Amino acid sequence: MVTLYQNKVIDQLRHVLGKKEHMVSITIRMEQIDPLAFFSAGETLFYGQRFYWSDCLHERTFVGLGRAQVIKSNEKTKKRFRDVEREWKQIVEGAFIEGQGPLMFGGFAFDPLKQSDEHWIEFPSAQFVVPTFLLTKQRDEIWLTVNVVHESLNQIEEMIDSLFHTRDESDSHRAHIVKKEEVARDQWLRSVHYATDLIRNDAIEKVVLARKLFLSFSERIDRSHVLRSLREQQPMSYIFAFENGSTCFIGASPEQLVRKNGHMCETACLAGSIRRGHTVKEDEELGRWLLQDDKNRREHAFVVDMIKQAMNEVCTEVVIPNEPTLLKMRHIQHLYTPVQAKVKEGVSIFSLVERLHPTPALGGFPKEKAVQTIREIEPLDRGWYAAPIGWVDANGNGEFAVAIRSALLEDNKAHLFAGCGIVAHSDPHNEYEETNVKFKPMLSALGGDGDE
Repeated sequence: MVTLYQNKVIDQLRHVLGKKEHMVSITIRMEQIDPLAFFSAGETLFYGQRFYWSDCLHERTFVGLGRAQVIKSNEKTKKRFRDVEREWKQIVEGAFIEGQGPLMFGGFAFDPLKQSDEHWIEFPSAQFVVPTFLLTKQRDEIWLTVNVVHESLNQIEEMIDSLFHTRDESDSHRAHIVKKEEVARDQWLRSVHYATDLIRNDAIEKVVLARKLFLSFSERIDRSHVLRSLREQQPMSYIFAFENGSTCFIGASPEQLVRKNGHMCETACLAGSIRRGHTVKEDEELGRWLLQDDKNRREHAFVVDMIKQAMNEVCTEVVIPNEPTLLKMRHIQHLYTPVQAKVKEGVSIFSLVERLHPTPALGGFPKEKAVQTIREIEPLDRGWYAAPIGWVDANGNGEFAVAIRSALLEDNKAHLFAGCGIVAHSDPHNEYEETNVKFKPMLSALGGDGDE
């Protein structure tokens, strides 16, 4: 059966490669295959050039292997969003498309003005890739898209043969943690103290401060295994992985930034959180406390007000419930308010991302002052943590999540990130404990004490 798919792709490519388009994109329908097995099968040929994405409703899963096109921007301003959008339009307009068409996946840095550290060197201000091979699972249907720019037909044929004859052996071994280090813990606690002073003096209303946990393992971390663990343990989250050379940014985020489909878009307000209970009764009590707690409700209100304002500027028919509900994940529960709207003519998904990032849930309020404060007092470079990550198709539709509950993997090392919102009455040690809860999803997926 693989040979049949292979022949269909090669025949279609042979038919159109004589045309003068910059890129040829061919899509064929396939029988069922586990997207994670496809990701794992691509390790030999495409290690360092893979991505994985699955939305929180399990409606779409994408796996990309190889790089037919790469869009990068080192622009330090909001122009980076427009740079990516412009280049993507050029690629799509010049391509020959047969089938669903190409899709690009990538993300942005949280704050390109923050002094970058060596761990994020492979992740610029903005980067998106159009994969050579894209596996799409949409509900019960599987599609394979091949995007060709320079490869010969022989190369493509050999690659397909390798991909569909490689066994998934991602569970054959598992690295274990040999070192665990809280990075700049005391400095982070001092930063929380300083931030509360700023807020009490009316210099700012809220700021989100993140910290880092460093892990070292006995051997190279199996990225497929981590993805499998995240998929099993965090079924209500966006599961993502983006490889750049020897590094991989990976996570399971509960937070949608924006989704656009035609003229309709949706986003979500997610701010205010507490751990899950050990019993049903305790869990319900914690949830009720969260719904009534003044600090968390004010944090949530910041996000709702900002998103409402941003959406009203570029959308019509903005629908926002009056009260939040609870979104319960495996280790943590959040205050949650969904938002739906109709996009005005000419408003792209990139303009929505630009307008929404960062929400007060990840930056603070007012936005510019909060980001400036983070830049000055937060003891780490966030890189792509807490920033937009997602996909866009040839029709301008797409979806972005906020890249939280995440880690940067480097061979046998992992850098985990977690943050919390600081307001006037925040207690540094309580906020510290909140970050420990937020480390748990990645820590558990990596084989640590995420369930303790």
